[in-house]
Amino acid sequence: MSISQSKKYEIDMCNGPLFGKILVFYIPLMLSGILQLLFNAADIVVVGRFAGSDALAAVGSTSSLINLLVNLFIGLSVGANVLVARFYGAGQQKELSEMVHTAVLTSFISGCILVVLGVCLSGPALRIMGTPENVIGQAILYMRIFFLGMPFMMAYNFGSAILRAVGDTKRPLYYLLAAGVINVILNLIFVIVFSMGVAGVAAATAISQAVSCGLVLRCLIRSDAVYRLEPKKLKIAPDKLFKMVQIGLPAGLQGALFSISNVLIQSSVNSFGSVAMAGNTAASNIEGFIYTSMNALYQTAISFTGQNYGAREYKRIGRILGICLGCVTAVGLVFGNGAYFFAGTLLQLYSTEAEVIAFGTLRMSIICTTYCLCGMMDVMVGVLRGMGYSIMPMLVSLTGACLFRILWIYTVFRQLYTLECLYLSYPISWALTFTVHVICFAVVYHKVLQKAS
Repeated sequence: MSISQSKKYEIDMCNGPLFGKILVFYIPLMLSGILQLLFNAADIVVVGRFAGSDALAAVGSTSSLINLLVNLFIGLSVGANVLVARFYGAGQQKELSEMVHTAVLTSFISGCILVVLGVCLSGPALRIMGTPENVIGQAILYMRIFFLGMPFMMAYNFGSAILRAVGDTKRPLYYLLAAGVINVILNLIFVIVFSMGVAGVAAATAISQAVSCGLVLRCLIRSDAVYRLEPKKLKIAPDKLFKMVQIGLPAGLQGALFSISNVLIQSSVNSFGSVAMAGNTAASNIEGFIYTSMNALYQTAISFTGQNYGAREYKRIGRILGICLGCVTAVGLVFGNGAYFFAGTLLQLYSTEAEVIAFGTLRMSIICTTYCLCGMMDVMVGVLRGMGYSIMPMLVSLTGACLFRILWIYTVFRQLYTLECLYLSYPISWALTFTVHVICFAVVYHKVLQKAS
């Protein structure tokens, strides 16, 4: 691929108007996230319709545990994104090349570690979570097969983080589209034709992840741009790894610890029985599409802030924050309330059982209608991380959201013990955490502007 061909996929984030460029960057990124979710949606829809509610509950009961194990390592890709964007914005080609090769090798090592963790810990962890006996066998099987695809998943996430950092969100979208089609086809073949149940959907997901991984690595290897990947140069640059961990580890710890609160919430949902679990699973999956649409603006904020911070265009950071906050609020309100309005129709895609639909609608009535608060909170975190501040938003998020939810479960929820009470912990924690993040940004941004003057 020629330099001109590579350039046509990149976006100049440091010069000119921001709104149009943010939208051009955001839309393919949002669609990429939605396609990734379609992997899981295809799993859940096929299992729910062709393998029964127990199989649906089994797949759904693993999501919070999978996130707990995966988020720590996915956080490192945030560090890679920030540093590649910073080096690219500053025109530091040697540092950029070292960062790319360090990130890719780190992704494979992380994936191999996750294979071991997922296979070994799935059974004990699901039992600790109180997964019902009629579900746990299938849940363990799903997790063990799913985690065999972790090296591919990690390499894709790090590779696409590199492309996002230079403004390219289109090619990752194309690669996910190809992998998504393969995933759906394999789901139908494995579950309907070969009656493989949860094992079939897990295998289909792992295979599709291998496809998306191969395509993104092929793109980086064939590129003639400064971020080209050369397999013979794959090695860990200690200083780059340290910086990536310094920025990415707090993000990963935040995601992992958030997942602990979600594991506790999932355990609380489990206590209401497998039908409530199935409804919660279906609603959570629908909410995932809204969250992904908002989270793409968090990633947009990281890349745009990172490049402008590297280029010392500090005054543009305030405008980036304002645009991303406005967009994420609109996306959250429209998509969240739209999903709740059509809750009955959407939930029927996952199950035709009336009780499952009722439990799903209950969750969506509380979470979907207030979901914009979550997006606003995440955009604040994205801008702070793009500026290199990662520990501060981690501590704020863990206190305002994670710790708050855990305290809520052991105090308010124990007194009222209803699903409505359990779900209310989400919007309250989002609002509290967003408010504190606004204060933190005001302090940090003032210091940055003072230092530049």
